[in-house]
Amino acid sequence: MIASTLHLVALTAYLGAVAGLWTIVFPSYTALAGHEGRLKLLARSLKVYNPVQCGALGVLVLTGAIQVTDLKDAYRGSFAQAFGATLGWKLVLAFILILLSTYQSMGVALRFVRRYDGGDAITPGELDSIAKRIRGSTLPLLVIAAATVWLGLELRR
Repeated sequence: MIASTLHLVALTAYLGAVAGLWTIVFPSYTALAGHEGRLKLLARSLKVYNPVQCGALGVLVLTGAIQVTDLKDAYRGSFAQAFGATLGWKLVLAFILILLSTYQSMGVALRFVRRYDGGDAITPGELDSIAKRIRGSTLPLLVIAAATVWLGLELRR
C-alpha cells in the first residue's frame, strides 16, 4: 500500500516536472527577448527541475520494483505467463526513459547550471543550443512516460 502511494506521488512529481518544463518554462523562454533574461529563467528553472526529476525517477524505479516483487509473489508460477510480455516491454521503456532523463538532467541541464553558477560566459548561441537539446528531449520523455504508464496500468488489470 505504501509503495503504491509513493509510486503515484513520484509519478505525479515526475510527470509534473517534465510537463511543466514543456508547457511553462519553454514558452516563457521563447517569449523573453533578452539573453540575460533567458539565461536566468533557464538556470533558475533547471535548478528546481533537476532534483525533482531525478529524485522522482529514483523513487519510481524503487517502488516499481517493490510492486513487481509483490505481484510476482502473488502469482508465483503463473507470473511469467500472465505478465511476462507486458512487463518486458514496460522495463524496456523504463530503461529508455531513465537513459533519456539522465541525459537531459545530468548531461545537459546540470552542466549548464554549473557553468552559470560558476560565472562562465554563455553566449546566446550556446544558450539556444542548450535549450534546444533540453526541449528536444522533453517531448520524447513525455511520450515514453505515457507509454510506460499505460503498460503499468495494463499490469494492474
